[in-house]
Amino acid sequence: MPKNRHVIIAGGKTGGHLFPGIAVAQALMEKDPSTKILFVGTSAPFETDTLARYGFAHKSIIARPIKGKNIFAKAWSASLVGISLFQALVIIIAFRTDFILGVGGFSSFALVLGGRILFRDTAIHEQNAFPGMTNRMLSKIARTRFISFKETKGMPENETTLLVGNPVRRPLSTPLENIKSDDSILNQINADDFLILVTGGSQGAASINRAFTDAAAMMKDTRQLFIIHQTGKNAEAQIQQFYATGDIRHKAAAFFYDMPAIQDRADLVISRAGAGTVSELCIKAKPAILVPYPYAADDHQTANARFLADQGACIMIADKDLTGETLLAAIEDLQHDTNKRSRMADTMKALAMPHGADLIADRILGGNISKKENNVSA
Repeated sequence: MPKNRHVIIAGGKTGGHLFPGIAVAQALMEKDPSTKILFVGTSAPFETDTLARYGFAHKSIIARPIKGKNIFAKAWSASLVGISLFQALVIIIAFRTDFILGVGGFSSFALVLGGRILFRDTAIHEQNAFPGMTNRMLSKIARTRFISFKETKGMPENETTLLVGNPVRRPLSTPLENIKSDDSILNQINADDFLILVTGGSQGAASINRAFTDAAAMMKDTRQLFIIHQTGKNAEAQIQQFYATGDIRHKAAAFFYDMPAIQDRADLVISRAGAGTVSELCIKAKPAILVPYPYAADDHQTANARFLADQGACIMIADKDLTGETLLAAIEDLQHDTNKRSRMADTMKALAMPHGADLIADRILGGNISKKENNVSA
């Protein structure tokens, strides 16, 4: 197995793309600490801040979709693709890159394309059953395609498309100074507390925030309840003000950087149904109330949640049906039925594909995972 591999992980901007890349990077460092890893993406604060907190190097390039209301705007937008490709080529050469993994988002396009131009090994990972536009294009360019679902659309069904599942981050083993507060939250929770984790993803979810605060206002006995609420940046102050007027023990913040550790302790998770979230819940065997984002591409979140609900692994509430009353009824149903939560957890665990990050890392480090169980053409 080659040593001192130089690996670029390209893409990000949102947690759905960035966190699988972080999971692969963690697996690479565990398997071979001599690996050099560089994330290349946008200058979005969420992306740069998150990678800094995980201790990974990052470079940004110009990365925008080709769009515009007229031909001149489209031409300008298209010219930026050429600039981003030039930036990508410079970075690939300067970093002495051996392997490029695209994890989605427009910034991954230039890096994977640049990698093929320079004859570097390339791959993409698709988190959803319905690939986004960037990965649909890159599926024709990248040498290897890693997918999370056997039913993933639009990928070649041959030995270069490998079913690995969705890479899931490890908890931070040595938190940096500026995120130690995540640990202090868990220290506030008693052993017999019922911990509800409420999250709308890295950017928050207005409908979940609204419905949960309405539900919380109607809760009668909250003495053994603790809420950890990831609000998103825009709603943080409003949600914190709501909790300040009541007596529910809680921690509300725009974002929690060590979410895996919080998920480990949670008794119930209320969240959207993105592929990364679903994978984490399955691996961690967590009972959940899922509220699919109704405007996701091809409505893939509804498909994710419905699949789990049909197996008895979660309760699904459509966004249009989400109110304080419907959410409170679902919470109370699970909070007071230990057996039901246990059955949900068992079903979640049975559906898990926990080795995605390791399988991708093995391929990057020179291993061969084109086995029958991973090959979608098998």
